[in-house]
Amino acid sequence: MTVLSGRRSFAIVLVVCVSCVFIFCEYLIYFPAILQCSWPETDHPDSGKPVPILHALFLSDTHLLGAIRGHWFDKLRREWQMERAFQTALLLLQPELVFILGDVFDEGKWSSTKDWDDDVRRFRQIFRHPSDTELIVLVGNHDIGFHYEMDSFKLQRFEDVFNITSAMIMTKKGVNFLLVNSVAMHGDGCPICQAVENELFRLSEALNCSMGSFQSSTAREHCHDTQQFPSSPPIILQHYPLFRTSDANCTGQDAAPPEQRHLLFKEQYDVLSREASQKLLWWFQPRLILSGHTHSACEVIHENKYPEISVPSFSWRNRNNPSFILGTFSSTNFFLSKCFLPEESSVVAIYCATAMAAMLLLLAHFHLFKGSLQFTSCLMGKHKPL
Repeated sequence: MTVLSGRRSFAIVLVVCVSCVFIFCEYLIYFPAILQCSWPETDHPDSGKPVPILHALFLSDTHLLGAIRGHWFDKLRREWQMERAFQTALLLLQPELVFILGDVFDEGKWSSTKDWDDDVRRFRQIFRHPSDTELIVLVGNHDIGFHYEMDSFKLQRFEDVFNITSAMIMTKKGVNFLLVNSVAMHGDGCPICQAVENELFRLSEALNCSMGSFQSSTAREHCHDTQQFPSSPPIILQHYPLFRTSDANCTGQDAAPPEQRHLLFKEQYDVLSREASQKLLWWFQPRLILSGHTHSACEVIHENKYPEISVPSFSWRNRNNPSFILGTFSSTNFFLSKCFLPEESSVVAIYCATAMAAMLLLLAHFHLFKGSLQFTSCLMGKHKPL
């Protein structure tokens, strides 16, 4: 009975230990990682007057798998990881705004209505949020297709679900965010592209009027009929990065791998065209651009005065070390920091080490158990009744 009791106790202890490792890797591991992150602090204004501060979180390229590509376990695993990471970030950081910079879905460009509805349902489960946090989702090429695949039906379907348009300015606490459908910045005069460019031009005029950028009396007279915004240069948010030749000058642990950094980018596929990029910079003169698409991090200064940050993918399917950006904004300044999530290689290593330890313990236990049985048999054999 003592031997059997010891065997039962060993099994219970082993199951509890393995369960603890599972709970840590699948739930608790996100807490120590995100607890190391904090909102960047702003400098204090010289006037001494309090300035409204806005906290915004930026992530990109979640690529929720659809009905066509990806194994069911891969889909389950990636969505669980993103859900736990996002929910933990909301709990610990409590952002006021969350922006997802496109490619929310992996198969939106192909999805049937039924598959699209299922993808949206899963998205809303993963990225659920409290009422005091606003979630804004931008469109990417995997959501509606590249320019040659994009059509009014897919674009309208996306805009209806996420309550956005292809060109709009959203203002919070005096901070202007310009949301751009960069897939439509092709410059070939297609109906969707032309409508987006016309709206962007109208917004640029309204913003320049609000900032008092026009000098002539005729232009100022025209400003009386335009929409008014806070007098603050905008922050451009879009999926495609502005034009750059490659990631050769990108550095950091979440930049593209060294062997890929010198690969030349293709205009209108990897990045916006030179013409579209110059148009956005000239029209809006932004104080910051945030983009996604490449799945890797990069910091670029355009024309020596317009900073752009490429936000890496939030999915472990695309990166071993996903991350997101934390931004503290006022109407005159901004400060950014990066928050790294647990590396998948670390999680795999923990599971492998646990499996090896469990196997060794099992082998050792059953070896001892077998020895105990032999010893008990010998004792019983020596005390046979006459």
